[in-house]
Amino acid sequence: MQPFGWYRALMRHPQYRWLAILGSLIYLVSPIDIAPDIIPLVGQIDDIILLTVLFSAVMQIFSPAIQSSSDPFDAEPSTRSSDDPTVQTVDVKATSVD
Repeated sequence: MQPFGWYRALMRHPQYRWLAILGSLIYLVSPIDIAPDIIPLVGQIDDIILLTVLFSAVMQIFSPAIQSSSDPFDAEPSTRSSDDPTVQTVDVKATSVD
């Protein structure tokens, strides 16, 4: 299971998505943290982790390439059908190396 799977599951639901984004941003600017920001390096680690997960989730939601998929948080890449005109094949002459 992914460490932040619950966060990504929360971001899947449109009714909770904006609350999760707003709550994350409030947590980032709030002086009340799991690890206070006045502690050097340790205080910023929780903020950096949350910012990274938030940025990743928001980019997956708003990315046009991901929007064509039915589920933006699907772990498996979507496969295109062979009759799709945008799919191109490349012939490669490969030789084995012993």
